[in-house]
Amino acid sequence: MISGISNKVIFIFLLFINFIQPSKSADFEEIISSENNLDSKLSSLKISNIKYSQNLLNQSESLLAVISEKENEIVIQSDKQSEINDVIYAEGNVYVSYRGKLLKADNLTYDKLNKEISAKGNILLIFGDQIFKVSQLEYSFISKKGYLLDVQGYINSNTLMEDLSSNFSLSDSNKIEGLLKLEKNEVLNTPDKVNNWIFSTQRITIDGKKWKSNKAIFSNDILQSKQVKLEINSLEAYSLKEELRFRSSLNYLVLDENVSIPFWFGSRAFNKSAQNDLKSSWSIGYDKLDKDGLFIGRKLNSFNLSDDFIINLEPQFLIQRSINGKTKSFVKKGDLITGEKVERDAEFADYFGVKSEIKGKVNNWDLEIVNQINSFDTNKFSDALRFKSILNKEINFLNAKWDKSFYGVYRDRVWNGSLGETEIYAGYGSKLEKKHTWEVKGINKTEVLSLGLAHLKGEALFSKNLVDSPKGNLFYSLDQNIPISVDKPKSKMIDSSYEYIYEPIKKGLSLNTRLAASYSLYDDGKHQEYIGFGFGPELILGNFKTKTFDYTRISIFPYFKLKNGDSIFKFDQISDKFTLDIGFDQQLFGPIMLKSSGTINLDSDSNDYGEFINSKISLNWKKRSYEFGIFYQPHNQAGGILFNLFGFK
Repeated sequence: MISGISNKVIFIFLLFINFIQPSKSADFEEIISSENNLDSKLSSLKISNIKYSQNLLNQSESLLAVISEKENEIVIQSDKQSEINDVIYAEGNVYVSYRGKLLKADNLTYDKLNKEISAKGNILLIFGDQIFKVSQLEYSFISKKGYLLDVQGYINSNTLMEDLSSNFSLSDSNKIEGLLKLEKNEVLNTPDKVNNWIFSTQRITIDGKKWKSNKAIFSNDILQSKQVKLEINSLEAYSLKEELRFRSSLNYLVLDENVSIPFWFGSRAFNKSAQNDLKSSWSIGYDKLDKDGLFIGRKLNSFNLSDDFIINLEPQFLIQRSINGKTKSFVKKGDLITGEKVERDAEFADYFGVKSEIKGKVNNWDLEIVNQINSFDTNKFSDALRFKSILNKEINFLNAKWDKSFYGVYRDRVWNGSLGETEIYAGYGSKLEKKHTWEVKGINKTEVLSLGLAHLKGEALFSKNLVDSPKGNLFYSLDQNIPISVDKPKSKMIDSSYEYIYEPIKKGLSLNTRLAASYSLYDDGKHQEYIGFGFGPELILGNFKTKTFDYTRISIFPYFKLKNGDSIFKFDQISDKFTLDIGFDQQLFGPIMLKSSGTINLDSDSNDYGEFINSKISLNWKKRSYEFGIFYQPHNQAGGILFNLFGFK
């Protein structure tokens, strides 16, 4: 995500150059065409044709200079204005308005002959939610060189593109004083997304289509900018055809101003399709089933397959397999793919794997293709490859929003409770799903309705043979959280006193309930269906504001299934008719938190009666703006490292 956000920061500064540019240039056209053809909306002006006047504005003593060409207009408002030897001087509360964008400065000078602009003192650039503070700027339209000093900014990536073409009236200038403080006193969490960023740099150098900064600092902690900082070093951005590129040297993720974690971006490209994700360069994980244990990966720079598609590659080195010289991730040579995995000598090619992602747009549809290869031994290729693709978009149907998707899979791993690890060997299908969340009298409700049709091939229910069949499925669920004795916060806003959490704790006792129903139809009229229902308490104690044992969450959730019929496949056979979900989270000291969850099989007819069929345990370092943790899943012998950034507004 850093890369995507940084790209948008870059574009804002490139747009700033257009804000002060007097004439259209081919270079700038290349920059603007990469973002929704904004050049057609921002026709540049010839300031040499200025029409200068000294009129009063709304009975104030501020003077106006109006620079017009057809319907475009630059308005310069200031306490004092003059022109001497083709140099325009504006002093005191200078406001420059152009097509909805606003620049404020203490002093501004424009040399009409040499085509140079200079501004000093409390410079502010505003359009919509985007705010930039600069102490000084210099720019030459002839050499196309300049600089900005002491730059600070506040960026909302969610509204950025809308703000680039929005209108901001000069009459709104009285709002500026309320925007000068970039850090906020109170903020509200934005779940599952980080839209707002604070950034700063001492100097930005502009050289033609490039801008450079020795160090730029970004933070999603808009309360204090202390918990998380991203130090981007030797940052260089430039436009190329219909994309923006930037590169940097060694960068650092700084946590709580004490711990610095290095990471690399290298050289990356960002195009107008906006399919640009921020991801760390290195990853480490544990996968006993496919990779024989510990592995490490390195994400390479994204590159374009076309205007609408990008590809991400992550070569992987399988550490534990290489150390042991053995592998137990493949069946015996010549056996069925569904056979038992056996220990084999590992070849050199078995030490390496690769994960690839292709993302893009097909008309109005989002396409994602993920491939995982767990060995480069050509004799194991069919066993080492896993593939999944999905094409989806949101549609309107029956006066509601639905997610429509088409998918294809090859050897997709599925964990099916007490039946263990199995997989869909091959398949394709379509799904239509609606998810709705709402609140009624304090009761939170989530409803899901889906319809699916597919043709699948997988391991048979009662044998190791592969079978294939069409499958139709109808599913419905309703989940509720009912407060019994809950202390609900008066506001979800938080201030700097909240060091460990991104929103106030909703503590007390509540009841979770779930009602679900499913019907599946297969070849030859075979079918299976169930009705499931469950309910159980959830208790949350503490405020998570003091250093020791100030937060505890305990949840218990028994779930029953009334089942009829059988599936053709093992991977979707309804099993474990009675289960108990248990969750326990506990603050230990400061930001250190223990989190655990598991599902116990209480089906007396099952061979795994009384055992955990699903489980996860993690030790996390939890703060207001980020969370870092190490986790392990005993049921499928997989684990890794997690890191999340939290967003605010």
